[in-house]
Amino acid sequence: MNRNVWLLALCQALLMSGNIVLISVNGLIGQQLSPSDTWVTLPVSTQFVGLMMATIPASLIMAKIGRKNGFRLGNIIGIFGALLCVYALQQGAFWLFCFSTLLLGIGIGFGTLYRFAAIEVSEPECRDKAISLSMAGGVLAAVLGPNLAIASQHWLLGTHFSGAFIGITVLYILSLLVLNFIALPAAIPPQDQAAQSPVGQILKAPGYLVAVFAAVVAYAVMNLLMTVTPIAMHKHGFHFEQAALVIEWHVLGMFVPSFFTGNIIGKIGARMTILLGSLFFVGCILVNLNGVSEWHFRIALVLLGVGWNFMFIGATSQLTQTYLPQDKPRSQAINEFAVFGSVTLTALMAGNLEVTLGWQTLNLVMLPFVCAVPFIYLLFTRTPKKVEA
Repeated sequence: MNRNVWLLALCQALLMSGNIVLISVNGLIGQQLSPSDTWVTLPVSTQFVGLMMATIPASLIMAKIGRKNGFRLGNIIGIFGALLCVYALQQGAFWLFCFSTLLLGIGIGFGTLYRFAAIEVSEPECRDKAISLSMAGGVLAAVLGPNLAIASQHWLLGTHFSGAFIGITVLYILSLLVLNFIALPAAIPPQDQAAQSPVGQILKAPGYLVAVFAAVVAYAVMNLLMTVTPIAMHKHGFHFEQAALVIEWHVLGMFVPSFFTGNIIGKIGARMTILLGSLFFVGCILVNLNGVSEWHFRIALVLLGVGWNFMFIGATSQLTQTYLPQDKPRSQAINEFAVFGSVTLTALMAGNLEVTLGWQTLNLVMLPFVCAVPFIYLLFTRTPKKVEA
């Protein structure tokens, strides 16, 4: 794999490390600063709202100014948001802090497109591996993120958790430096661009909507069960350290397979990889329904991570085979909005669903969505003709 893909994977790892730091401290900061319990999770919510808001504009902006400049813009917004978080914490300004996490979410929204950039800098026969390896940076993030969150607690005296955002700032600055060494294609001048297809025609392309559906289910189910797991473990008498270990294994399950998911797609195809991912999701739900010991939670969350990896990367691979080159910005924008819109909704709904339904009933509710993916693929898809991504 060429060096550009590895450097993009490094940028992805730095972004994900910052995400893990942000997730680690956001809820605790909400408890400290919020004027009432009603608003405790608002900083988390505004982060995801910012991410959802950025998905469509980020793809369209990159079509105008190029991938590299687009990623630079996202990192700059993230740096500004992180520094504004530090100021908001020093002032004890809750609403300003929420606006700052919104900006961080927008910066993250630009970074979600690293995996598509990896396709564009790789040879056609290596594109599945490029998508997979660009996500492998999550392995580094699984180690770097939690340790940075812990180490940064005492970087700034007198303002608890401010150091975390200094750490995030450093990560984004490192990404800006790494981007200078990546050869990314420049934006195509408007006069040289072919006419884009109407949105309706993009949606009707063979395999497009089912690829989007698979990606949405993969991310939404994974995010919901991952978010609720620590709450469920706490209710069943487990300590924070035990829940943290389960989440760590889950994150490793999400990203370690990335080193060979591309090879799997090359051997059995994107569709079968998606179906394989759905089997891991079903396995996760069955384990959760079977018991609530620490090992049940640990095994289930590893299966959940591996299932997400196969289904999401497989869906991304198939998606890139369903649109024409001139339709890339719109096609990717629609997919990212659908995926991260679902992530935002599940993040907002997670706590309430666990309270109203309970852990095992919630798993049962997820089962039909997971089973719908192989059902739709087996009935309504065929292998699409490959086009330039």
